[in-house]
Amino acid sequence: MGFYGTLKLIFYKMKRKLDHGPDGRPFPAGKKHCKGGGYLSPSCLAQATPTTFGDLRLANGHSAQRRRVTSGPPPSGLQDWLQTFQMWSGPERLLALDELIDRCETSQVKHVMQVIEPQFQRDFISLLPKELALYVLTFLPPRDLLRAAQTCRYWRILAEDNLLWREKCREEGISESASYRRRESVRPSAAAVSPWKSAYIRQHRIETNWRKGDTGEPMVLKGHDDHVITCLQFSGDLIVSGSDDNTLKVWSAVTGKCLQTLTGHTGGVWCSQMAVATVISGSTDRTLRVWDAESGECVHTLYGHTSTVRCMHLHGNRVVSGSRDTTLRVWNVTTGQCEHVLTGHVAAVRCVQYDGRRVVSGGYDYMVKVWDPETEVCLHTLQGHTNRVYSLQFDGAFVVSGSLDTSIRVWDAETGGCVHTLTGHQSLTSGMELRDNILVSGNADSTVRVWDIRTGLCLHTLQGPNKHQSAVTCLQFCRGLVLSSSDDGTVKLWDLRTGAWLRDVVALQSRGSGGVVWRIKASDTRLVCAAGSRNGTEETKLLIMDFDLEDRKTEAD
Repeated sequence: MGFYGTLKLIFYKMKRKLDHGPDGRPFPAGKKHCKGGGYLSPSCLAQATPTTFGDLRLANGHSAQRRRVTSGPPPSGLQDWLQTFQMWSGPERLLALDELIDRCETSQVKHVMQVIEPQFQRDFISLLPKELALYVLTFLPPRDLLRAAQTCRYWRILAEDNLLWREKCREEGISESASYRRRESVRPSAAAVSPWKSAYIRQHRIETNWRKGDTGEPMVLKGHDDHVITCLQFSGDLIVSGSDDNTLKVWSAVTGKCLQTLTGHTGGVWCSQMAVATVISGSTDRTLRVWDAESGECVHTLYGHTSTVRCMHLHGNRVVSGSRDTTLRVWNVTTGQCEHVLTGHVAAVRCVQYDGRRVVSGGYDYMVKVWDPETEVCLHTLQGHTNRVYSLQFDGAFVVSGSLDTSIRVWDAETGGCVHTLTGHQSLTSGMELRDNILVSGNADSTVRVWDIRTGLCLHTLQGPNKHQSAVTCLQFCRGLVLSSSDDGTVKLWDLRTGAWLRDVVALQSRGSGGVVWRIKASDTRLVCAAGSRNGTEETKLLIMDFDLEDRKTEAD
């Protein structure tokens, strides 16, 4: 047995004596005399080369002279005893030390522990080559990596490694270009810090702000007088609200100023779509209009429908509109030309989805239709609903339809077959969101439900003591969260995975007495709500909540 092995054995014998009484029984919980942790394994010790304890101290960077006990002159015969000890073989020394430890008082054992224990506390990360040290750190979750950076200067250097944080951000689904580029341009001095680490910290802060509510007071944007805001779009730093006052307004999400009022429609605006700075609106005046949101110019007026334009969906430079005239029209937004007309519904078209390849429409004739817009052929008529179809979702493979008959149906888009009928709601399903086979539905029965469309199972019903008290008006997915607005004047935040209510993000003063949140739109960092009332108890307004507070504060500075 080498020197390290001997020292290790002595150490554990002393530790055992401290952890157990002189009779060998463990001390009661909370009464142990010392704590372990952070020691090298025997295999690591066996590879070391020092042969005496003094050599070990030198190898660890300590002075060869350690502080001696100064309780008096050394006992007589000490040198003879030490010479005798040195003459013994290794096993004989161990036996002698074992007997000696058994005869020591606790305070004496503690003294020996204080001398020996530090030699086994080694910073293994600093001893490894940098590549291996970084590999070890890859096994830490991001939060532990942040704590490790506070250990010492060298650990901080390692924990700032940009490639290490790039992998952590990828594991968390964080994109540097989406979450950090703007900040980097604002703060050039931040280049000394890992951009990927900064991106992670920023996203963690935003997530906390969403869930815990550290946002300050919302920005209030007043407009449209006392009219109803019927549609809401949000792209970048621009917000566009449409109203039954015949206008749309373009707002700055940063300053809250009204940048443009888009006038031209002669009837109420009922639907809109937006891509970057291009806005398309549909109205009761039977037209669609294409606008440049930055200049306020009406680029095209699209004529063709013979009744109210009730719904639309934009994909690329094409928009598909559905009307109360029972038809759908496919328009080229760039040229303003109507390219195709889809006929087949026998009542008003209430909802439409378009993925660039197929058009799916739902109407008051209880039907859902799947179209090939290029040939203007109806590929499938999906029959099964027993009342008006009000909402649709389409991901290319599945069509999901919500109806006044209280059911939600999942259809195979290629075959036209009904895959599942989702039951549980008690009234009209007014809005749905579909992502990665998870469907969230909002209903006039005041509940929100989460479904797996592959199995047809309801995963969660978002209700309980904090549920909405009236019909759900709008909902959205955001960052693993569900946002739902209601006629009760609130916007509630739910955890998508657990179905738990987290908090009320918005609660109008007139909630419960006429205040309504009509529409919501959310990005990763902002929430925009269109609110008002139908009885004059709440002014028509937009509320903007910013969850990237530190970033905004830096830009303001």
